[in-house]
Amino acid sequence: MTADITPGPADGPSPGHEHPARLKVGVVGAGRVGTALAVALRRAGHEIAAASAVSDASRQRIDRFLPGTPVRQPAEVVGAADLVLLTVPDDALPGLVRGLAATGAPLAGRLLAHASGRHGLAVLDPAVEHGALPLALHPVMTFTGRPDDADRLVGICFGVTAPAVLRPAAEVLVMEMGGEPVFIAEADRDLYHAALAGAANHLVTQVVQAEELLTRAGVGQPARMLGPLLSAALDNALRLGDAALTGPVARGDADTVAGHVAALRTEAPEALPAYLALARLTATRALATGMLTAPDAQRLLDVLAEAPL
Repeated sequence: MTADITPGPADGPSPGHEHPARLKVGVVGAGRVGTALAVALRRAGHEIAAASAVSDASRQRIDRFLPGTPVRQPAEVVGAADLVLLTVPDDALPGLVRGLAATGAPLAGRLLAHASGRHGLAVLDPAVEHGALPLALHPVMTFTGRPDDADRLVGICFGVTAPAVLRPAAEVLVMEMGGEPVFIAEADRDLYHAALAGAANHLVTQVVQAEELLTRAGVGQPARMLGPLLSAALDNALRLGDAALTGPVARGDADTVAGHVAALRTEAPEALPAYLALARLTATRALATGMLTAPDAQRLLDVLAEAPL
């Protein structure tokens, strides 16, 4: 059934025209991601048949973004849907799937899609044993719970893992939500997710920490100072790769780096371990690309090695 769905218009079906393969969509876990995906699928012409919610925040999210959607228990959501979005936290997903399978939820013939970056298809095996059709559709985006979350899906990549027979269905669903499907092998999901989490989540930590350090240094508007610098650095990194490396580590300025280390040890010791680890990695990459000479790299590494945590 669902493998035959074809792309619909990005902003929903034309007035008076039925969606070519309208699906009833259920949402188990109405968090930020689940509601964003559901809104995007509704815009594409699908029907949001039911959703589950375990917190007041989730119920409010359903009322706000999916008005009129019945709130049901997870097994009832499955029973009401052709496509079920399992949009719960990564660590909760295995237990949810096992619970649905063990309690006799009507899984046979239904598309069961999760949005976890870490997990592929194996986590859905208990449901597949009862006839569910598994998909992993991970939107590579961060969501804030704001009304424009669904708009953030337009033009982004989705990390997709799917059985060969369901790849066309996965591609269509992603494209209907405005995204671009990128297929990830089951064995590569942890590496894929580590790359994304390291880039995005740790970036936030680094930026917020830099703002705090600048504030301690007397800068009144650290975000205004960092914005142009970080925007340029990100653009250069994405376009140029290692050639975008700049700064004292890439130049081999060991004395400057030693000054950084001393200042952080005194003023912000909690920031020192991350600085040391990233400086070592930067030095290694700069050496590998020929940006640093071996003697300059060794002087840097000596400074970094002598910095007690």
